[in-house]
Amino acid sequence: MLQYFIFLQIMGGAIEFCQKTGRGCYGKTDLPLLLEISKMINYSSDIKEVLYPVLKVISEYVRAEKASLSILNRQKSKIFIEVGYGYNDKNVPKVEYNIGEGIIGEVVKTGNPVYIPKIYEDKRYLNKLQVGLLTKDRQNLSFICVPVTVDIQIAGTLSILKVYDENLNQTEMIRLLSIIGSMIAQAVRARQDRLEEIEILKAENAHLHSELKGRFQPSNIIGNSGKMREVYKLVERVTKTNATVLIRGESGTGKELIADAIHYNSSRANKPFIKVNCSALPESLIESELFGHEKGSFTGAENLRKGRFELAQGGTIFLDEIGDLPAQTQVKLLRIIQQREFERVGGTETIHSDVRIITATNRNLEELVKEDKFREDLYYRINVFPIFLPSLRERINDIPILADHFIQKCNEQNSTVIKRISSSAIDMLMVYHWPGNIRELENCIERAGIMSTDGVIRSHNLPPTLQTAKSSGTENKGTLDAILERVEKQLIMEALTSSLGNCTQAAKMLGITERIMGLRTKKYNINLKKYKEQKGIIDE
Repeated sequence: MLQYFIFLQIMGGAIEFCQKTGRGCYGKTDLPLLLEISKMINYSSDIKEVLYPVLKVISEYVRAEKASLSILNRQKSKIFIEVGYGYNDKNVPKVEYNIGEGIIGEVVKTGNPVYIPKIYEDKRYLNKLQVGLLTKDRQNLSFICVPVTVDIQIAGTLSILKVYDENLNQTEMIRLLSIIGSMIAQAVRARQDRLEEIEILKAENAHLHSELKGRFQPSNIIGNSGKMREVYKLVERVTKTNATVLIRGESGTGKELIADAIHYNSSRANKPFIKVNCSALPESLIESELFGHEKGSFTGAENLRKGRFELAQGGTIFLDEIGDLPAQTQVKLLRIIQQREFERVGGTETIHSDVRIITATNRNLEELVKEDKFREDLYYRINVFPIFLPSLRERINDIPILADHFIQKCNEQNSTVIKRISSSAIDMLMVYHWPGNIRELENCIERAGIMSTDGVIRSHNLPPTLQTAKSSGTENKGTLDAILERVEKQLIMEALTSSLGNCTQAAKMLGITERIMGLRTKKYNINLKKYKEQKGIIDE
């Protein structure tokens, strides 16, 4: 997204330039070329992959024989040719220049563009790229080289070789190449900033995990946002106690992982940890599952069976989806919490319970209490130590770290070889609202990893639900008024279809007057007769 806004700034400057000059290198505006290059750079997942196509587009537009982009390595004080167009097999010869050496070195040193009408007449042209000084038609070649700058610092050069043209407006050509060079430089800088930001988040998360090592397990509790740090603090405090815990949060936020962390870091870590999904058990069997039953207590009870509470003796029981617990079972659970004892179904023996209770729900228990669907006294008993887990959209900065974690997990489980995720794909993950939270993100990354064919998760590998208008190429075209008119016309046509051409009824459906309805149908040239004819077809 940062890259996108930088392009808006650069394109604003380019548009202003074209408006002021009114023309380009060949007496026409260069704006279409700049827009095309901007789209190529902005839609690419990796700036390096699009450099060659960009040079190709430039060469075709300015009728150049060859084009190249050089990069300055400040540590070595050397200039290297990064990519070139017009050379065999897309491979530009591997050459280097010292700062000040040749024309490329001179441009890097001075920061000033250079135009050489005929390279065979200028000794500064060293011809390290081993090109013919004349074309096949024995025509002279011109060389134009402009600096590429990032934050006022020279980062490299952009240069072209083209057949000499005495009518060429060299000033406009230099300006055009300078703008394109700035666009490429800003794109590279945006990518570097994005990678640095992700690395910082990874480093912060690694530092946090090192601090929490030995206190919080399992290790796949991922997140470094402020809200997650608050959760970690609560988990750290409650693990030292035997207090009843209520974990709340939307579905897919990782409530079970928090329950794991509480149990395995408590004094009961070596004791049983029993998990029960209250919504997955039939109402007729849930009491037997939780508390056990005696032999012959009901049809099919052929043997004595210990319940989950009895199996968890001395350890922890995790009651997930506690809001779906039937009313009759709520009474027995309340007794266990209050008196720490229960009886099996059909039994008379009172069994003492030494079990820590952790509950979780994604439902609004307060509303259930008001609706008499959940006992108020039980609510207060389980709500001793509440922990609220944030949704993924509330901890959006954790997405890059979570994505990396799920990529590693996908590689292990599916034998894929995903090496990275592109910046454009990360941007799409960051703007999505994630109704399914972390579980949805994990499934999304697994699918994208399977769809990838080159070891990189790109934006087009993500599910259609994550695709934006820009990434899918389905943006609304035209001005705001034109778009609104199309939507208005479509709504009117749908209302007329539903009302079988009855304008009065259609106007009521849309909440407008009959007069406005008449004006709109006339404005959009809508044939009412066509919709009224549908009634006769239906009657027949």
